[in-house]
Formats: sequence, structure tokens, C-alpha cells
Amino acid sequence: MSIERLLWEEDATGLAARVKAGEVSPSELVEAAIGRAERAAAKLNPIAERMFERARSRARAVGRDAPFAGVPFAMKDIGAVVKGVSLHSGSRVPPFEADWSSTVFERAEAAGLVTIATTTTPEWGLRLVTETARFGITRNPWNPGHTTGGSSGGSAAMVAAGVVPVAHASDGGGSIRVPAACCGLVGLKTSRGRVPLTPYVTEAWHGFVVQHALTRSVRDCAGLLDVFAGGDGLAAYGQERPATTFAEAAASRPGTLRLGVVRETPLGLPVDPEVARAMDAAVALARDLGHAVEEIRLPIDGRAFLGDFARVVAGCAAGELRYLEQRQGRRLEGLLERPTRAITRFGEMLSAGEHNAALMRLDQASIAIIRETAAYDAVLMPILAHPPVPVGGMDSKGFDEFLEEVLDRLRLTVLLRIPAVFAKLLDQSFWFTPWTPIANVTGQPSIALPVHVTAGGLPLGIQATGRPGDEATLLALAAEMEAASGWRTRRAPFDVP
Repeated sequence: MSIERLLWEEDATGLAARVKAGEVSPSELVEAAIGRAERAAAKLNPIAERMFERARSRARAVGRDAPFAGVPFAMKDIGAVVKGVSLHSGSRVPPFEADWSSTVFERAEAAGLVTIATTTTPEWGLRLVTETARFGITRNPWNPGHTTGGSSGGSAAMVAAGVVPVAHASDGGGSIRVPAACCGLVGLKTSRGRVPLTPYVTEAWHGFVVQHALTRSVRDCAGLLDVFAGGDGLAAYGQERPATTFAEAAASRPGTLRLGVVRETPLGLPVDPEVARAMDAAVALARDLGHAVEEIRLPIDGRAFLGDFARVVAGCAAGELRYLEQRQGRRLEGLLERPTRAITRFGEMLSAGEHNAALMRLDQASIAIIRETAAYDAVLMPILAHPPVPVGGMDSKGFDEFLEEVLDRLRLTVLLRIPAVFAKLLDQSFWFTPWTPIANVTGQPSIALPVHVTAGGLPLGIQATGRPGDEATLLALAAEMEAASGWRTRRAPFDVP
């Protein structure tokens, strides 16, 4: 088997075992990854910054006893810093370059991972498709005419295309789980505080943002969590480690679980029939494995919940723009894309009192959700309301585009005070992904699992959300469902060696 075929087929755990056994060298894997990365760049556009020469040097020096020795890796271009590498955050705003690296990157290096590139993301991670003025459109390896999702869309494309078996990702409103669902991958949104964001920030979006990875297998997801998890003395939050490692949890049977199933969409908008088929596939798998499954409803007003989530995120985006303008000593609003500019203006329009009231309402909703679902070991929910959309499918059109243009050019953000106008833009923002922000607000772990392929040949994953701090049960359930479904060996038909 060629090195490239090995890279395309194996997960990170399997590749590391082959490196340790002397069957393949880190340099061979990295060269194969670089070759595939260049071809993926031409057809899928997942790369923000190339780190090829650094990766070659690192591959020659990496110790073979590290848990992921010599395994090619990629870092998302937002929220985590690699020393000396420009961090664009998907924006035309001048990049940030640090003389230090984020804790998560240092832990990746210590585990033997070799980073070959940073990956594309929508501007400031604010959209759940990866299409930007700065880098262009990132495309899905299953069908380049469709989205990878976002905001970790570049990382998802790199993993699904067989360039790297695992890649760094982050999630503030679905940004790990949405690309996983679009690209047939495993994506764990970790519990709040499980993996530190430091020293870039101590928290982001009031704790909504977490980071981990996109992977081809549950065992890789678990093994990487063992690498990334744990405080560093700077993080604002923390989580106790379970009695066993996460890798051991993923390798164990979960026993008979009680699972809830939520199908109702928070916004009440249409849901594609393929989503019901994906949920049916997941429920059937769970029942076949002997788990008790029952349909439930969440104790929230979904529209009010997402409205408050949007208010908080807009306030955070406005604060980000203020901070960057102060740091760079000049106005930057004109460099932002129109949707980002609209969000920041909306955030500026809200008072501090309105922002805090939205946070307090979300806090109370979180308590209700956690209490209501505490009786269940996990709750199954959709991730997407529709299969992966065609590229450009979330761009504003018709009246929506006209409204955005008016809001932008005439600076009439005050129109968002009108309930009907705000509802229109809320629908426009969340019609594709209405379920994912829930776990970001509650801080619960939630894992995306590939379970279904649509009639059009595109993956469509679902999510299982667990109790706060209980990634172990989710990983055990996910590994069991992965084995029963046969998804671990499935690959996108892109550039097959």
C-alpha cells in the first residue's frame, strides 16, 4: 500500500501505531499530506496559511513514542495561535501574529502531531458556511458544489479529503458539529472548560466557545481529548477528568442507556425529509443496540432562546471590533464583510443592560434544559435542518438581500428593533442550523455522528448531547454506534489514491 493510500484510509490512531512500529516514518506521512494538501487547495480551498517547511523540519525531529507521533495535523485559523503564523480569523482585517503559541497547539506538538497548515473559517466564525471575501469558498470533498459547513469548514475539508486524519476545530454555536454533519466526520463539542482557550483568551462569547477537533473516528476524538483536556492555570473554567481516560471510555461498552430524542425545530421552520431519515437511522441504531429511547421536548421557547443567543453574539462581535480598532489605532469596519458589519452594528445598538438581560434569560433556560434532560444519558437531536447546501446557498437573496443592503448602506440598524424585522433576520441566520447553539449556551458536551447519506450522496450527521462534564458516556455511545453503522471506514470520493 502506498503512503498516500495509507494516509487516506487510516485514522490518526492507526497511523501513529504504524509510525511506532517502524512501518512508516513521520516524514513520509508529512510529504504525502503536503502533496494531498496542494491538490485539495486547488479544488476545495481549505488552507489559510501553509506551514509546509516547518512541518518537514518537525517531522524529522519528532519522537516516535509520542501518542500521535508523526501524524499530520491542521490548526483552525481562529481562536488559537501558532507562534510566528498569521492568524486571520477569516477576515480582511490585518492578521495577528504572536511570539507564543496557544496551549492547545503546544499540547498537540507534545503529542507528536505535525501541523502542516492552518485552515479556513468564515469571518470571525460568525457564519455556519465557510465562504469569505478573504479566502473565498471552501468546498465539500463529497461534492465540491456544496458547503463544508462552518465555522470549522476548512478543517472538515482537510480531514474528509484525506489530507490529515484529524484537525483542530472550535464551536461557539455549532462550528464543530455542523462541518462534521456536512462532511461525514466525528465532531465533539466539549463541555465548557474541558479544553483551555488560553493564553489567547480565557473565555469567548461568555463561555459559549469551546475547542477540540474534527476526526475520522471516535477513538481519535477520544484520544485527542486526552491530549487537549485539562487546565493550564489561566483558563476561566475547568472540568474534572473522569476516572478513566477518554480513550478507555470510547473502548468500553456503555451499558443500557436511557436516550431522549428531540425532533422539534426551535424556530418552527420547514425541515427537509432527509433530516427525519437521519434521525430515524440514529434511533434505529440505538434501539438495535438495546438502549431505551423516548421522544421528548425541550422546556424552552426556541425562538426567544435563539433571539437572545443572537443578541449576545452580536454584542461580543461589537466588542471584538472595538478591541481590534483600539489595538490597531484605526477604523476597521470598512474591511468587514456586510453580514459581519451588520452584526457588529446590532451589537453596538444594544445597551449593556439588554446584553446582560439576554445572558440572564439564557442562564435560566440552561438550568431548565439541564434539569429536564438530567434523567437521560444522552439526548439525540438533528444538527442541520437541511442537507449540506450548495455553495452560496446561505447568501441573502431577494428581499433579504435588499434588507441587508438598506441596513448597511443607510446604517438603519435601528430597524432591528422592529420585531418582524428581527424575526426575519433570525430566520435567515438559523434556518439551516437551529439546534446547535443549545449546547453552547448550556455548556453540555455534544458529539456529531455520521449516520446517513442523502439521496444526493451527501453525508448528514446527527448529535448526541450529554450531561455537563460527561464526555465519557457520549464517547462510549458514539463508538458503539460507529461500529454498528460501519461509518469508520467510509471516505469521501475525493482524490482517491
